[in-house]
Amino acid sequence: MAEQGGGGDRGGFPGGFGGGEGGGGRGRGGGGRGGGRDRKPRRGAEESKEWVPVTKLGRLVKAGKISSIEQIFLFSIPIKEYQIVDHFLGKSLTDEVLKIMPVQKQTRAGQRTRFKAFVVVGDGNGHVGLGVKSAKEVATAIRGAIIASKLAIVPVRRGYWGNKIGDPHTVPCKVTGKCGSVSLRLPAPPPGP
Repeated sequence: MAEQGGGGDRGGFPGGFGGGEGGGGRGRGGGGRGGGRDRKPRRGAEESKEWVPVTKLGRLVKAGKISSIEQIFLFSIPIKEYQIVDHFLGKSLTDEVLKIMPVQKQTRAGQRTRFKAFVVVGDGNGHVGLGVKSAKEVATAIRGAIIASKLAIVPVRRGYWGNKIGDPHTVPCKVTGKCGSVSLRLPAPPPGP
C-alpha cells in the first residue's frame, strides 16, 4: 500500500519522514532552508582579511594615491574606516586597555549589565587615539573600543624643553585639559636618559 502512494521507502508520503539519501525531507542537515551543519560559515577567515573600501578616502588609500596619514590630517578629512589607519600605522600601533567598568540600566525585569571599555591606541611617534565602547561581553567591548580609538586617532604636536637640540621630544607648551571637575595640566618635561 505504501508503494501505491508513490512514496516508495518513505512511508507513503511525498516528502517522507526522516533521512533517505534523497534530501527531500526537512530532517537534519540536507540542503533545505537554513542549511545545516555542513554549510559554509558566514564570515570566513579569508573574507575578513581582504579589505574592500566603502568610502572614497578608503579607495584612494588602497589605490596608493595617498602616501601618508599626514595628508589626511592636513585636509581634515574624517576617517570612517579603521583599515585606513591600519594601512599607514599598522605595524607600529600598540593598544592599551585603560579601564573596564560595568554599567547598568534599570529595566522592568531588573538590571541589565553591560561592560564599558576604554582603550588608547598609539604608535609612539606622534599619533594617539582614545576609544570607548560598551557591549554585553568584555571581549566585544574591547574590540569595539580598539576600532573606535583607531577612528579617533589624531596627530600630537611635539616640541622641546629648553634648547632645540635633537628631535622634538615633548609637548610644545603647557597643555591643559578638563573633563567634569577634573583638570589636568601637562608642563613640558626635560628629555629622559
